[in-house]
Amino acid sequence: MRIQLIILLIFSAFASLVAQEESANVREGNKLYKSDKFVDAEVDYRKGLQKNPKSLEGTYNLGNALFKQGKYPEALEQYKNALALQPKDKSKLAAAFHNAGNALLSDKKIQESIDAYKMALKANPKDDETRYNLAYAQMMLKKQQQNKDKDKDKDKEKNKDKEKEQKKEQDKNQQQQQQPQISKQNAQQILEALQQDEKNTLDKKKKQPVRARKSAERDW
Repeated sequence: MRIQLIILLIFSAFASLVAQEESANVREGNKLYKSDKFVDAEVDYRKGLQKNPKSLEGTYNLGNALFKQGKYPEALEQYKNALALQPKDKSKLAAAFHNAGNALLSDKKIQESIDAYKMALKANPKDDETRYNLAYAQMMLKKQQQNKDKDKDKDKEKNKDKEKEQKKEQDKNQQQQQQPQISKQNAQQILEALQQDEKNTLDKKKKQPVRARKSAERDW
């Protein structure tokens, strides 16, 4: 699969659609972005937005610069800001939703990315790139669900094993409880009886007459 399509951003086409002239900072940011200097581009875009906070191109392209730096939540925020400016051109609208979907998918928010891609296709049904990204995200969602199902099955097996161990322990405890238990009093009585038997045996031995032994003669 051409996974690189997932993170491809719509930049130049969107920029060419902007009719009004943007500030010098935004134009400079565009040059830096095309030169892969995304951090510097971000700086210029932010400067441009300070001068014109409602700049659609500046807001949208700032999102692209943030995305390229792996700042997906921040990029998504800028795409939302661009959508809040209510671009009337459907191509701009589709581009904003497309890149929002990319940011969401890169941030592992798969279901939300699917929703964004669908909105992009609604604005531009002929966008094959968005259609591919949507199919990829749907495949990832299905795989995620399958993994969750597997984890659930593993948990069920673990629970069954745990229940078996608990039942064995319960059966063992029941068997121990069923065995006759000797009370402390009975144990003391048995001990005293054994001691009395031992004393009686010693007394009998003492009463028996002692026989004298003849010394053995030594041979020379």
